[in-house]
Amino acid sequence: MSALSLRNIEKSFGGNAILKGVSLDAEPGEFIALVGPSGCGKSTLLRILAGLETADSGTITVGDQDLTKLQAAARNVAMVFQSYALYPHLTAAQNIAVPLVMRRLTRAQRLPLLGPLMPGQRQAIADIKRDVRDMAVSLKIDHLLDRKPGQMSGGQRQRVALGRAMVRRPAVFLMDEPLSNLDANLRVHARGEIVEMHRRAGVPTVYVTHDQAEALSMADRVAVMIGGSLLQLAAPAVIYDDPQHVEVAKFVGQPRINLISQQVAADGTVGLGEARCGLSRIDVAVGSEVTLGIRPEFVSVSREGRGLPALVERVEFLGSEIIVYSRLEQSGDTMIAKLTPAEGAGLSTGKRIHLAAAPERLFVFAEDGRRLRSTSLIDSDVRELAYG
Repeated sequence: MSALSLRNIEKSFGGNAILKGVSLDAEPGEFIALVGPSGCGKSTLLRILAGLETADSGTITVGDQDLTKLQAAARNVAMVFQSYALYPHLTAAQNIAVPLVMRRLTRAQRLPLLGPLMPGQRQAIADIKRDVRDMAVSLKIDHLLDRKPGQMSGGQRQRVALGRAMVRRPAVFLMDEPLSNLDANLRVHARGEIVEMHRRAGVPTVYVTHDQAEALSMADRVAVMIGGSLLQLAAPAVIYDDPQHVEVAKFVGQPRINLISQQVAADGTVGLGEARCGLSRIDVAVGSEVTLGIRPEFVSVSREGRGLPALVERVEFLGSEIIVYSRLEQSGDTMIAKLTPAEGAGLSTGKRIHLAAAPERLFVFAEDGRRLRSTSLIDSDVRELAYG
């Protein structure tokens, strides 16, 4: 049984379908990154998981417990918000203690004057303080316990928010873009801290982000959402190397994938230049429009003058790599190549070049966006894909 299971979650606002039958399973201790462009429904799905929104249909279970109709307070689920949602008038210690106070003290025990007179209140508070300090020590923020949010940096506030989520030992962690308010250098450092926190907790984590670098570097599996639908859920390497939909291929990868429209030939093949892929007649008809995709790292500049002529429009030097943007002379399409500094030496804006690419790295997508599988590479002896 999965530790977390969502089945056919649907949600609409004002007649607009935000979530379209989303299903997802997470195993015990698994880290799932939910990634997609703004407005794809990922934050709405997270809020439904947390009980802050109600799904129009579908079910949510954690272990053998059905959470679908439970209120947020009754779910053993912790959420870290984009804004951290810390109480500005409370210290870090008091912010971390909030979920423990609400769970361990009765309403009477929480009263300022009557509470200390209630049986068991002093011991419960002592236990809460101990657990808060232990959590602060593990996150290395014990020196911040007396500070209020306004006296802390963004990274320190983020750790306090994580501590507040962890201290209650939830069955599921939910995180809604918790690193978006941090600067670039601190964000990279914070990724490792969150992954380490997740491992210590040992419970499923669903992490929402629009940053594909976060998703690919942190998650056990990545769920790509586009337009309210979950298009693919797989390991990061599979998402990148084996996309099941053109929208997944377009969203994941930096720089973006090269996409070129082509028609299926009379012999049922499609390709660019000398290398052609055979396609199943069941999947696609002769004359159909398909889209060919290839990652920039598998596009090269041919030094022999073979391939498709192109004009360099822009060159970006990034230290360990060079990104070359070129416009194909024949079609006017833009092609992007990711090269080493040695491969890109001498290239500059306005230079005429010839492009080639690895045929075994070619993706084929149908008109509806789904991935088409090649039945064969017709010329298996071709070692580079020549355009033209």
